[in-house]
Amino acid sequence: MAEDGDGPLVVLCHGWPELWYSWRHQLPVLAAAGYRVIAPDQRGYGGSDRPEAVADYDIVHLTDDLLGLLDAYGEDRATFVGHDWGAAVVWALARRAPERVERVAALSVPFRPRASRPPTEILKQLHGDRFFYMLYFQAVGPADAELGQDAALTLRRVLWGVSGDAPPDAWAAGRKGDGMLGGMAEPERLPDWLGAEDLAYYTAEFSRTGFTGGLNWYRNLDRNWEQEAAWDDVKIETPALFVAGERDPVLRFIRPDAMDEWVPGLRRSLILPGAGHWIQQERPAEVNEALLSFLQREKSRA
Repeated sequence: MAEDGDGPLVVLCHGWPELWYSWRHQLPVLAAAGYRVIAPDQRGYGGSDRPEAVADYDIVHLTDDLLGLLDAYGEDRATFVGHDWGAAVVWALARRAPERVERVAALSVPFRPRASRPPTEILKQLHGDRFFYMLYFQAVGPADAELGQDAALTLRRVLWGVSGDAPPDAWAAGRKGDGMLGGMAEPERLPDWLGAEDLAYYTAEFSRTGFTGGLNWYRNLDRNWEQEAAWDDVKIETPALFVAGERDPVLRFIRPDAMDEWVPGLRRSLILPGAGHWIQQERPAEVNEALLSFLQREKSRA
């Protein structure tokens, strides 16, 4: 999806399990402020290609996709805004190809430096016999089948379960082998930020495509770790913004204070009280204000 202003290019990169549609509140606002804005369905999602090979979803492919977008739009540089997995990709892009990144904004997922060991090895040690969704997603088949059996149920529970509207125990960790959805509560009603028409759009797309494309991003955790060694010592000097929800569970296992050392370009770190993981959908006015303030501040410095 694209909204055409006549100003600098801004690329909005969604996460899991989302689509370009998760930026529906940002696209018109940024375009009205004069920016040229694009929000693609990323690799494996919606209307984009869904390669079969798991290795085709590693961090090199994902950042190459964004560089390819720049080339297709005839731009040398752009501002990249990412949410969830999209945040991880734009952080990586700012290290791998800083000359192509004018600014970087990450929602919900702080930057974290490369670990000393492969991620799945660390996760197995941390979680033991307890269920952890990233480990469950590693094997091709089980999660694909469970999540795809009823896309509406999957999306309803996942989107509500880690939002600011859900109680802390809405996603209770079970034991390995129990699957994912059984440990997630069913909302009594949809939250105000997720209307019936919104859920219907997501459901129609994931019913058509399945969830495998997005799950394949997780299946490259260790491969990404190997590839990221090539830019392991690169700090992010690019002007950066971080926005997250106070109740986002991601902040329990990725500490934002790592950015103090590794992201010297960080201009602002904003934590929104009471908000959960789906920050640009739950709190669009505040996210839009933060993005516009960041973009306009950096534009005035140029």
